[in-house]
Amino acid sequence: MRDFEIDGIGMTSRRTRERMIQRLVDQGIHSTKVLDAVRTIPRHIFLDEALAHRAYEDTALPIGHNQTLSQPYIVARMTEVLLALGELSKVLEIGTGSGYQTAVLASLVGKVYSVERIRPLQEKARQRLSRLSLNNVRLRHTDGVMGWPEESPFDGIIVTAAPGDVPQELLNQLSPEGGRLVIPLGGSEVQNLVLITRKGDEYQRKVLEAVRFVPLLTGVIR
Repeated sequence: MRDFEIDGIGMTSRRTRERMIQRLVDQGIHSTKVLDAVRTIPRHIFLDEALAHRAYEDTALPIGHNQTLSQPYIVARMTEVLLALGELSKVLEIGTGSGYQTAVLASLVGKVYSVERIRPLQEKARQRLSRLSLNNVRLRHTDGVMGWPEESPFDGIIVTAAPGDVPQELLNQLSPEGGRLVIPLGGSEVQNLVLITRKGDEYQRKVLEAVRFVPLLTGVIR
């Protein structure tokens, strides 16, 4: 039996998703694998029912607790940058949020380790990921600034909230053999998406484009 809630109807249908994919192509997303992942993952189930009809608009949407679900372009762009040199075995996500970016990553990499500081968000994300049978994800309720040191090093790290500068703990957890960190950096007025590549003890930075994210906060909420 088909799960119509996952497949979507009306404004959450596959036709609506295809229009979103075409917008991503027009905006410069080229990776076929990333586009297929975004096409396949039902973004509407990662929102509360009242907002589900807006899931395939190219906009960020609220998910509660002063957090947002990033616009499809940003999810696709960060994922494409992270995977630009090929598939990764082990990725750390800082900020599970709704679980949508987690799901996109899980369909493209070997294993995703995702941390979230707000437990109610994490529990909702866990339920959604389970519905999609994404079994290569591990979730942890913890301060994202600390990462997940016990499971490091990571081939890639993606951060879905903006600190003023890169937490040293995250740099330490990157694989020294070309580990890639995609992170928004800056304050409330100016932020840029940055790619950091680690080679041994050296870290190369590349500024990609201007973005707008919620701030990366410390501490946990139960």
